[in-house]
Amino acid sequence: MPAYGHISVAIPMMAEFDNLTRLFGCLERQTLTHFTVVCCVNNEEHSPALDDNLRTLDWLHSYQGMPVTILDRCTPGHGWQGKQNGVGWARKVLFDHIATLCDDTEAVVSLDADTDIAPGYLQGVLDTLNATPGAAFSVPYRHPLCGDDTLDRPMLRYECYMRNYLIGLLRIRNPYAFTALGSAMTFPLTAYRRVGGITPMASGEDFYLLQKFAKTGKLATRFAEPHDNALLAVHPQGRASTRVPFGTGPAIAHGIEAIEASYPFYRPEAFEAVAATFEAFPTLYTREVETPMSAFLRQQLRTDDLWGPLRRNFHDQEHFVHACVERVDGLRILQYLRGNPAFRLPDSEMPVAFRHDPIEQLDAYRDRLFQEELSLR
Repeated sequence: MPAYGHISVAIPMMAEFDNLTRLFGCLERQTLTHFTVVCCVNNEEHSPALDDNLRTLDWLHSYQGMPVTILDRCTPGHGWQGKQNGVGWARKVLFDHIATLCDDTEAVVSLDADTDIAPGYLQGVLDTLNATPGAAFSVPYRHPLCGDDTLDRPMLRYECYMRNYLIGLLRIRNPYAFTALGSAMTFPLTAYRRVGGITPMASGEDFYLLQKFAKTGKLATRFAEPHDNALLAVHPQGRASTRVPFGTGPAIAHGIEAIEASYPFYRPEAFEAVAATFEAFPTLYTREVETPMSAFLRQQLRTDDLWGPLRRNFHDQEHFVHACVERVDGLRILQYLRGNPAFRLPDSEMPVAFRHDPIEQLDAYRDRLFQEELSLR
């Protein structure tokens, strides 16, 4: 396995002119010096974002702080058309461009223009990838407060939902224990090529790419020693957005009541049911047993013979179990939990009241979850 010696920082940009100075200030302060910045300035043809993007292009072309590769997917004739649009396509264009030009010693850092990183971030990423050869990396994150209660309150509720979910999976040592944020993932090109690249989508492309990495058994979730995981966590802005169908931005835009309805906290027994299902996989190689997820899987996969085809295709227990893990993946787990109302913890039973408690109290609760998550990663 080659040592990774260089990083390409891949940044999609749409209407991000106001963030450029802060973003490139973060990049200029990096202790690592051998990295390249690649930006994809993008919008649909005839988009209202074009004026802002043209200002971004002018700024990038005149910038002299470090070399920047600019991929134009915004000017007339170069913008997205038809189904090719959105951040998923921008990430694909960026990652594929890097993969075309670079060899197997290259690592990719996926970033967003609204995300702050500490000066040691890129060095920490490079050290982590070299400490776990072939693995991708789902990076710790923390959204900063902006001082606006109408934005901070739903942001904290949504982030705590994500941390509750991740902590539940980490406690049972599930292979799909990761949080998918496009600004908080990195990978070597060897891993990207191994999984066949990214599948562009309107939203969720980061989740499906990380899930591909997880299915290979090659996904790191914490910085290598001696790096401080809390210090090097990325800090994406918690801003309201309707650019994508789901995620942090849309959740904040829809408000806290909508978040409570769509993004519940789950009881510990929900994750215990997932754990019991995964623990049954070795037994299923030799005989049929009912698992907590069996009824759901029969309905979801539209078959009464969940494991027979896998037994016929895989003639040893190790490969059979791996096939089971691939079948009952992160998407299936999420669907299973969301589809069972008994697993949901009502907001009224939570240790804080996100609608009413002071922001300082909610932030302290968020930080307790963050520290617990880091201890389990």
